[in-house]
Amino acid sequence: MIRTIWLSVATAVLGGAVSQAVDAQGRPDAPITFFVTSEPIGDGGNLGGLAGADAHCQNLAAAVGEGGRTWRAYLSTQARPGQPAINARDRIGEGPWYSSVNRIDRPLIKSEIHGDTLLEAQRGSNMFKIYTLTEKGEIINGIGDPLPLQHDMLTGSQADGTAFPPDVDRTCNNWTSNAEGAAQVGHSDRVGHGNTSWNSAHATDGCSQDDLASWGGAGMFYCFAVD
Repeated sequence: MIRTIWLSVATAVLGGAVSQAVDAQGRPDAPITFFVTSEPIGDGGNLGGLAGADAHCQNLAAAVGEGGRTWRAYLSTQARPGQPAINARDRIGEGPWYSSVNRIDRPLIKSEIHGDTLLEAQRGSNMFKIYTLTEKGEIINGIGDPLPLQHDMLTGSQADGTAFPPDVDRTCNNWTSNAEGAAQVGHSDRVGHGNTSWNSAHATDGCSQDDLASWGGAGMFYCFAVD
């Protein structure tokens, strides 16, 4: 009888430990740590700088109960006099990250999504349409979906997640312009324009809200939890 009781207690304890371990590995009841903004700031490439973009990520996360984490926008800025460049990949922590679906699948690994090694570059990132969901768990309209097409994600980044040289604007004047300049964007569905990059597919023709929309975007971007 005593042996039976101890076995029951041990089973309960181990079961709880297994449950906690499963949660920590990112199963369905784990929090999300990556999403695409469900709505733009709405002023073209003028996001209020990196601080404004980060605040947008934080506010959207808070609206779905994920405001307890620190969120950062995946955006690079270019060097300016007295200001060094900032790389998007250096802003987002170390991961791994989970969206509302890949909590039960392969997580996003920093080196893999940037193809840091030859093997990772050959394997390819798992940053695909099914994973690049909004904070609400919604799919972003991509190629072949009903209009409007909105797969262009602002990044200002090269494929390895670093900033462009300062000679050509790819960040709408470091995310403060809704007129002059251009923005480098990635494709959340990794389709279109002959480039399958999630973070560096092409540049826009301008920085106004209309300019961003004309290329298949709306001024949305990726958000990562850094803690």
